[in-house]
Amino acid sequence: MSNEQAAGKLSREERLYRIRHSTAHVMAEAVLREFPGAKIAIGPPIENGFYYDFDLPRPLTPADLEQIESHMRDIVNEKHAFEKTVITREEARARFSDQPYKLELLDAIPEDEEVSLYTVDSFVDLCRGPHVENTKEIHAKAFKLLNIAGAYWRGDEKRPMLQRIYGTAWENPKELRAHLDHLAEVEKRDHRKLGRELDLYSTHEEAGSGLIYWHPKGARIRLAIEEYWRKQHALGGYEILYTPHVGKSWLWETSGHLDFYSEGMYPSMEMDNAEYYAKPMNCPFHILIYKTSMRSYRELPLRWAELGTVYRYERSGVLHGLLRVRGFTQDDAHIFCAPSQVEDEIRTVLKFSLDMLGAFGFTDIKAYLATRPEKSVGEEQDWNTAIESLRKAVDAAGLEYEVDEGGGAFYGPKIDLKLKDAIGREWQMSTVQFDFNLPERFDMTFVDSDGKEKRPFMVHRALLGSLERFFGVLIEHYGGAFPVWLAPVQAVVIPVAPAFDEYARAVRNTLAEAGIRVDADLRDARMNAKIRDGQQQKVPYMLVVGGREEEEQAVSVRMRTGEKQDGMRLGDAVSFIQGKIERRETI
Repeated sequence: MSNEQAAGKLSREERLYRIRHSTAHVMAEAVLREFPGAKIAIGPPIENGFYYDFDLPRPLTPADLEQIESHMRDIVNEKHAFEKTVITREEARARFSDQPYKLELLDAIPEDEEVSLYTVDSFVDLCRGPHVENTKEIHAKAFKLLNIAGAYWRGDEKRPMLQRIYGTAWENPKELRAHLDHLAEVEKRDHRKLGRELDLYSTHEEAGSGLIYWHPKGARIRLAIEEYWRKQHALGGYEILYTPHVGKSWLWETSGHLDFYSEGMYPSMEMDNAEYYAKPMNCPFHILIYKTSMRSYRELPLRWAELGTVYRYERSGVLHGLLRVRGFTQDDAHIFCAPSQVEDEIRTVLKFSLDMLGAFGFTDIKAYLATRPEKSVGEEQDWNTAIESLRKAVDAAGLEYEVDEGGGAFYGPKIDLKLKDAIGREWQMSTVQFDFNLPERFDMTFVDSDGKEKRPFMVHRALLGSLERFFGVLIEHYGGAFPVWLAPVQAVVIPVAPAFDEYARAVRNTLAEAGIRVDADLRDARMNAKIRDGQQQKVPYMLVVGGREEEEQAVSVRMRTGEKQDGMRLGDAVSFIQGKIERRETI
């Protein structure tokens, strides 16, 4: 069987994996052509592409990427074979004596594993493979180097900072073009860029990394989200709690967080001869409230929710705008129930999650059932029972799901809901977690109908995840053009000339009294410039007023999409916008 026939039997995923892995090696050889003596680290394939880390004599520039790409095309067109060689560790150490990062990788290979090299042209790398047979299987017009980033060696901030080159590779130029178009759309929707342009939020490294400052417009959206969240929770039988931001160490020792989650917690603070921690979770505080009195089965289930701000130490290298932060507000809730109630409660929570996400425009949702991880607590029978309860809930919801083996929390299995946004990216949002660990650790009880004290079950759940991350996803999903009910400014009134400023103020006041978030643009600027500014700020409706509108008590409506309707009576305009808000329409 020829190599081409063998390659034909591979799945598309396997072919792309080999192409990307091999293109990373080709890139490394190209870098060495440009920078002889450079130190090389690792170069794996990743989703949609590849990267390679280098220790170079100077910072790379975009012009360098163009030159490296040119070298790569030369290497590909020279049609070099990828050749595998198995060698001894001593031979490998000699081969990479001038490559310290490779020597460290060599030392990490288990003694019972073979040491293999892959050679393409003059480039030799310590690698397990697999690769394409020959560079002719890499299309010279189907790869692209994308950007340069810094990366600490082994992800350790105390180790050297390397330069990482990211690239993408596909089977043909058409696929590459489609991917580059997708990346352009992703860049256009980047919440960090839109956050600045729309004046929604900011971060301030000088005051602390990974902490979010909500600007007035962003805060308006957050308030709309919170108001809807509270209303739906009241309808769902939840009570709202507020709890402290710090607690003594015994709370986190009892909960198990110091055993299982300490690397994600901020260092302790010494106060009153005791250790305190900023809370990474809200659950121990809710348990303390539960334990303030003896609970009866007649009270259960107790559904307690909190928009609780928590603090988790994330490495600086993984912080990313609103999506990965160190201080964030969870839309958290805990349900305390009798064992006989847990399946119904989980089904109800799952439906609640789907309804909540649907209200914000997310309908393409998939579930992941996460099972027991290697590092966990609890009896096997309890885990099996809990997993089956979650499985039944997913089946009852009619959701497509996959099993995430070992992906559960240390205290119980969970259901994760992942949604697809407007351009097909998947985001994890809602989580429903089963917990039989904390009720045991905190000695929680309730008095059952037989008069005996029994252990309640506990369900953790977050519908939106965190307000910060959810806001970031919303920005990118809508590209900043929020549905009318979420838009920070739902309408702006624009007079055609200063003579009509007073009528513009009156229109603004009428809309504001009707509960519409409205501004009046009374700047000394041309009307068309104001309309253009309103569109750039993605305001749903620009209400233009002049002499005729004042005389008829009307407005001329300009939508951010460019559509317009002249001469709409003011009362009708108010009703029109209110209807869009109530129905949560996009425009």
